[in-house]
Amino acid sequence: MRTLVLGIGNTLLSDEGVGVHVIQALRDPPSVVDDDVEYVDGGTLSFTLAVPIEEADALIVVDAAQLRSEPGSLRVFEGEDMDRFLAGNRKASVHEVGLTDLMAIARLTGRWPARRALVAIQPEKLDWGEHPTPRVAAAVPVACRRIRDLIGAWRHDA
Repeated sequence: MRTLVLGIGNTLLSDEGVGVHVIQALRDPPSVVDDDVEYVDGGTLSFTLAVPIEEADALIVVDAAQLRSEPGSLRVFEGEDMDRFLAGNRKASVHEVGLTDLMAIARLTGRWPARRALVAIQPEKLDWGEHPTPRVAAAVPVACRRIRDLIGAWRHDA
């Protein structure tokens, strides 16, 4: 099972870049290698990500999202719950392309991964700054554990 873990965000806008920070943490230390897992810094998204999403058997997306909760709060939306959350929460963002756009492309080609999840983290600050706020930074290792747990569970069910 090929799993794509896609971190989204703009690291110049403080907490908006949390998805990218999670990907960086998952890649560290570099000695931890999973041949069937690809960790991708999706930055602010683009249509070029449609191909890796379509080629994946499983997809995990990490992004800042409006959860209407305390900064640093984390929620995991799996399968249809992910789709519903994305469809109902088209956030205003600096992303060139929205994740819902990529979902639509993958669905049109019949390649939206059946195993999919969104790891969403509530931001505190979406303003200029190269580092996440302390509460959002504290969510990074939690997100890494949840992602590793998801991958393990999916492998077990495969």
